[in-house]
Amino acid sequence: MERQAVDIPHAECKDQEPQPLGDSKEQQQAEESQEEEAGQEPASASRQLMMLEGKSGPYFSSLDSSIEILKKRAQELIENINESRQKDHALMTNFRDSLKIKVSDLTEKLEERMYQLYNHHNKIIQEKLQEFTQKMAKISHLETELKQVCHTVETVYKDLCVQPEAITLEEHTHKDGEC
Repeated sequence: MERQAVDIPHAECKDQEPQPLGDSKEQQQAEESQEEEAGQEPASASRQLMMLEGKSGPYFSSLDSSIEILKKRAQELIENINESRQKDHALMTNFRDSLKIKVSDLTEKLEERMYQLYNHHNKIIQEKLQEFTQKMAKISHLETELKQVCHTVETVYKDLCVQPEAITLEEHTHKDGEC
């Protein structure tokens, strides 16, 4: 009965220490005698067993060093990720600050332009209001003149209407006095 080495994935044994399969020489000798009875060489089985038990250790020491290398590499990758995240955070902070400054500048320019337009429109409105006020004053003056003309026409009409009656009354009075 020959034992074969089992290739254990590194991820499964990263935090585990290899456990010896047997500690006593009596167990080794018992296994060697069983192997001799089975017709196998005791020296090669002993070497394989010692390798598995971690006594001679080239396999386990290389496994341990591989695990340490993987741990270091994983730690380096984590540090690189954290550094990249810090750089990204700094980049986004700078971008946000830059964007705030640009938006603030654009807002100030827009506000300035808006006030310029207000001033321009205020001048136009002021001119139109002044024209309106002048025209309203003219209309008021014309209205006053129109009222005067209407009053004059009314007076003339009354005078025209009253004169024929006044002449007829005077003629009646003259005619009455003659009689």
